[in-house]
Amino acid sequence: MASSAGAMKTLVLAAAVLLQLLLLHGGIVTSAGGNFYQDVDITWGDGRGKILNNGQLLTLSMDRSSGSGFQSKAQYLYGRFDMQLKLVPGNSAGTVTTFYLSSQGSSHDEIDFEFLGNVSGEPYTVHTNVYTQGKGGREQQFRVWFDPTADFHAYSVLWNPAHIVFYVDGVPIREFRRRNDGAVPFPTSQPMRVYASVWDAEEWATQGGRVRTDWSKAPFVASYKGYAAAGCTAPDVASCARSNGAWMSQELDSAAQEQLRRAQAKYMIYNYCTDKYRFPQGPPPECSSPAN
Repeated sequence: MASSAGAMKTLVLAAAVLLQLLLLHGGIVTSAGGNFYQDVDITWGDGRGKILNNGQLLTLSMDRSSGSGFQSKAQYLYGRFDMQLKLVPGNSAGTVTTFYLSSQGSSHDEIDFEFLGNVSGEPYTVHTNVYTQGKGGREQQFRVWFDPTADFHAYSVLWNPAHIVFYVDGVPIREFRRRNDGAVPFPTSQPMRVYASVWDAEEWATQGGRVRTDWSKAPFVASYKGYAAAGCTAPDVASCARSNGAWMSQELDSAAQEQLRRAQAKYMIYNYCTDKYRFPQGPPPECSSPAN
């Protein structure tokens, strides 16, 4: 019994030392392989969200009564977040499928991928947005270069103290950089969870609301797999600021910057920075100089 007690004490002390090291260097959690049973909670939808294939696949559905959604068990301050999605096929008008990060409260931060459905044969709109301290309105929209309903494709967010980058199949399509002059807030202090949902937004989602949801096509089902999250889960901002994960210092090299320019030139269909109707006095400050 004495030897067992000694061994248990040693284990407890080792665990305490490991915890202190994680807090010193930034707690890091990696969800490689994406087992949804371990990584997420289905939070709404009354059974319309389902985890399948031993945790490797998650489907969200929507009908006239309700949509559905899930959130990550962990919350993060900085990290790299990847998800593979296969969007609602056929006539998906009025539906919105999402993959995003968000904190809580009226002054929340948020990093959005939203996929706006369309009538059969018409392309999806990939809608991105960044909220800081409760303020959004930073929309950029894209068409993708493939059918997002035919197979799974990867959508990723990189978030570190320098910038936020949105990726589609590994190609950067948007960068939101932090400014040193403080003119534009940047998410640095509010941990965020990963969220996903399928919901009804027929009032605005498809062609400005001109095309409504055809409920005879319900249920509308989107599929998720390959969830991976590598980020800081330490309980305080200072620890996360010292994190040494590769994502903390990841930048866009010259090749990635060229990919970004080409993607925006070819696939971007809306950019709030060039919307003179919304901003007749000139674009918001983050549009003029992405100073880091």
